[in-house]
Amino acid sequence: MSWGTELWDQFDNLEKHTQWGIDVLEKYIKFVKERTEIELSYAKQLRNLSKKYQPKKNSKEEEEYRYTSTRAFLATLNEMNDYAGQHEVISENMTSLITGELTRYVQELKQERKSHFHDGRKAQQHIETCWKQLEASKRRFERDCKEADRAQQYFEKMDADINVTKADVEKARQQAQLRHQMAEDSKAEYSSTLQKFNSEQHDHYYTHVPNIFQKIQEMEERRIVRIGESMKTFAEVDRQVIPIIGKCLDEITKAAESIDHKNDSQLVIEAFKSGFEPPGDIDFEDYTQPMKRTVSESSLSNSRGDGKSEPKFGGKSKGKLWPFIKKNKPPPPPPASASPSAVPNGPQSPKQQKEPLSHRFNEFMTSKPKIHCFRSLKRGGAGPEDFSNLPPEQRRKKLQQKVDELNKDIQKEMDQRDALTKMKDVYIKNPQMGDAASVDHRLAELAQNIEKLRLEVQKFEGWLAEVEGRLPMRTEQARRQSGLYEAQNTSAVNSCAQDRESSPDGSYTEEQSQETEMKVPATDFDDEFDDEEPLPTIGTCKALYTFEGQNEGTISVAEGEMLYVIEEDKGDGWTRIRRNEDEEGYVPTSYVEVYLDKNAKDVYKSLQKIS
Repeated sequence: MSWGTELWDQFDNLEKHTQWGIDVLEKYIKFVKERTEIELSYAKQLRNLSKKYQPKKNSKEEEEYRYTSTRAFLATLNEMNDYAGQHEVISENMTSLITGELTRYVQELKQERKSHFHDGRKAQQHIETCWKQLEASKRRFERDCKEADRAQQYFEKMDADINVTKADVEKARQQAQLRHQMAEDSKAEYSSTLQKFNSEQHDHYYTHVPNIFQKIQEMEERRIVRIGESMKTFAEVDRQVIPIIGKCLDEITKAAESIDHKNDSQLVIEAFKSGFEPPGDIDFEDYTQPMKRTVSESSLSNSRGDGKSEPKFGGKSKGKLWPFIKKNKPPPPPPASASPSAVPNGPQSPKQQKEPLSHRFNEFMTSKPKIHCFRSLKRGGAGPEDFSNLPPEQRRKKLQQKVDELNKDIQKEMDQRDALTKMKDVYIKNPQMGDAASVDHRLAELAQNIEKLRLEVQKFEGWLAEVEGRLPMRTEQARRQSGLYEAQNTSAVNSCAQDRESSPDGSYTEEQSQETEMKVPATDFDDEFDDEEPLPTIGTCKALYTFEGQNEGTISVAEGEMLYVIEEDKGDGWTRIRRNEDEEGYVPTSYVEVYLDKNAKDVYKSLQKIS
């Protein structure tokens, strides 16, 4: 099967077909080029996607990646980055092995095709020239034959005419002979040209054209084979990265299988466990017994004698609370939100003594005179050194973390000391390398630093042992003496309490100082109100935490204890409660859950308005 024999007369169609083949090849090159661009774009988008969801350095997100699910997600992001790299490899290989190679081949193919069809046109022009020569020789032979025939007829006519001279007859005869000779010459030339043309035509259609067409056929077949090989390469480039992509997918699957829901649940416990015990049962409240307030003369004398009541827990009376003189409110233990203090305002003036009781009661409820300064430790500021502002479990974790950090710092300092010691030994053995005394100062500094860090470690390990129960828990008074609370000032005006602010995550910060307790001098004016009715009950409350009221004006409560509310929080972080007829005082609002009686509250507000 050869184009030269089968398609000897389809030169123009072969020219169109080969051009179409080149167009197909160029179209395939364009297709592969666009595929490489898509692969690059896809890889870029995958990388950007992976980068977008990578955790930010030194951010809260890094803490979230301690969970197995988030670590698996991080592994997925990393594998997607490698996955994108394989698509870049596909693009590079297709560009080098297909696009580049085929582009060069197309240029060569165009040159080869041009050469073959140039030879074909040249052979076609040659056979056409031979054909024209044959036609010219044939027409000349035909013309000479006709001329010879006419000359012969003219001679015969002249020879038969008796009126024509013999000379004219002879001339006609000679002319006829000449024409016959010319016809014979033309015949010989036409015969020779015809033989030559037949030979050229045979060579053209059986030798030259088949050879040219065979070359064109071979060229076209090479083009077809080349495009087929390129398509195989196209598939192989993808197939080569499939194992690596499969490994990426296997790693993603492995990361997904490594997710441990139990471990993540345990991490949540470790992250947020406070260490507090759940609240106890709520006691039954008997509202059938009226709550009345009586004044104890003994407690009144105690209040006047020393200006403060002894710390008690669920025990005896804490002394009478005067309607317009409040007892001191010390800063509450955690987790209070605010703790402004109110201290006695001293003896009342004669003008105040003459004022109606209702007015004085209203003034007491609204004014709340304060003579203390407060230091607020805002969120984000430095908390207590022993992390006592945190719940027990969180405090233990922070202390352990601090101990680990200090041990690392000690190890660094020791490494520096060892390096300097070796350097000093080298200087001693080789004085020309340096002065050994030059490192003594630095060694001394390192020794001091190590000693300080060890003391810090001992201090934090002591606190850690306390939290973990290896040492007995210190009392509130011991904590005050350890430095967490400031010493009592001699001046009541300069005594400071603390402000507390709860952080959004439920932890709190504190900075405490003892308050100066003021003694209220006993006056006849005080006796005027000894028999005043107690403040009405406006609701009940439940103690959420144990609170030891050690300052004047406070009352100790136990966790889960139910008490009566006689005064709402006025914004200073304290709620006034009553245990029984003899005991009442202030507790931190955040330590109790208040249940206000709507009717009693409305009566209480009405009384304030009337006053």
